[in-house]
Amino acid sequence: MKGGSPMTAPTTGAELLDELHQAVTRYVILPSPQAVDAVVLWIAATHAQPAWAHAPRLVIRAPEKRCGKSRLLDVVEAACYEPLITVNASPSAVYRSIDEDPPTMLVDEADTIFGADAGSNEDLRGLLNAGHQRNRPAIRFDANTRKVEAIPTFAMAALAGIGAMPDTIEDRAVVIRMRRRAPGEKVSPFRHRRDRPALTRLADRIKEWLRADLDKLEAAEPEMPLEDRAADTWEPLIALADHAGGTWPERARQAAVDLLAEANDSDQGSMKIRLLVDIRRAFADQQAISTSDLLGKLNADLEAPWCEYGSLGLNPSKLSKLLADFEIRSGNVRFPDGSQAKGYRRADFVDAWQRYCPPESTAGEASQPSQASQPSSARDGTTARDGTSRPTQIAGPVTWDGKSRPNVPSRPALTCIGTDGTAGTAIPHAAKQRGIA
Repeated sequence: MKGGSPMTAPTTGAELLDELHQAVTRYVILPSPQAVDAVVLWIAATHAQPAWAHAPRLVIRAPEKRCGKSRLLDVVEAACYEPLITVNASPSAVYRSIDEDPPTMLVDEADTIFGADAGSNEDLRGLLNAGHQRNRPAIRFDANTRKVEAIPTFAMAALAGIGAMPDTIEDRAVVIRMRRRAPGEKVSPFRHRRDRPALTRLADRIKEWLRADLDKLEAAEPEMPLEDRAADTWEPLIALADHAGGTWPERARQAAVDLLAEANDSDQGSMKIRLLVDIRRAFADQQAISTSDLLGKLNADLEAPWCEYGSLGLNPSKLSKLLADFEIRSGNVRFPDGSQAKGYRRADFVDAWQRYCPPESTAGEASQPSQASQPSSARDGTTARDGTSRPTQIAGPVTWDGKSRPNVPSRPALTCIGTDGTAGTAIPHAAKQRGIA
């Protein structure tokens, strides 16, 4: 227009995600480009929670202090939708804060609520487990009204802590493994008063973009490179990436495959799964093995937990109890040399190995089944959406769909800000009327 300001093209979804990507990497060094992409997509997805059937968790874990986990949580707090800090918050207050348009729960030092001495946090642990999926309310009796009430639990949550979180949390999470910043790696210091306002303004723009398209996001059925619970967790992030366009659809799927493979490679699984894997190794090509020989092999592995499973290591009674849930029992076994002893048959393990253990060529464990994500029209139904397939093991510069990915930068050393982790994050946004656009 003559005499007016020049027209500028509206910001696209991809450009908004690019801005958020730049903001995250300004303050924190993450383990890999795929980890950065995952964090960016998770933050953006919090602004469209009413559209999702599942609420993925973001687990930010580190082996020691000063690895940047609290600093990353600061950035997440500033850029996510309606952050609700649960440090020092009572479980009842947290429950009452969740509605159809839930806040984003943020928990620093989350490892303290899952330990053996954390019995007072049982309600919060239950919320974090149940809130991954819609229609999993907490049932409470209200003594004042003398009525039973269903309290919503569905909300996205980010948890930062030292060490691994429980399997029930990490199996529903995008897991980011932080490490201390290497010499020569530099980041900008994060100052709450100076830096948070710019992030919250960016968050408002992301919210405006996504809230205008909640119906489209809710109906989205993206092509998934994963299945089962992993697909449940990653579907909101991949649907959002598809909605943004640009390079994000490919990057989202690559992040999903890479981070899941990383989790599988480093995850020992539960004690019982570890036992099945170790027994498979002990069998080798034998069709049967005596209980004494099996225990001898298990207890002889000094890097396995079995030699410390009691004062004398794993014994026949404890082994039997661990295998009982798989309906595997010992019996009298006759061996090729004609001898007979109490032992186990390979055939009794085959079904459990196929269902619960990773392929023998990989170290990871397949994600456990969950209710498959469904379109909004059938969200509360029971018919699972099919058509997806489990990805093959990805190694090297290969993308989620099998195409080569040239010129991929090598992964930098894992992260951190070089200062002590922050004690907490800022006061949440002031309460305001939240509506579903």
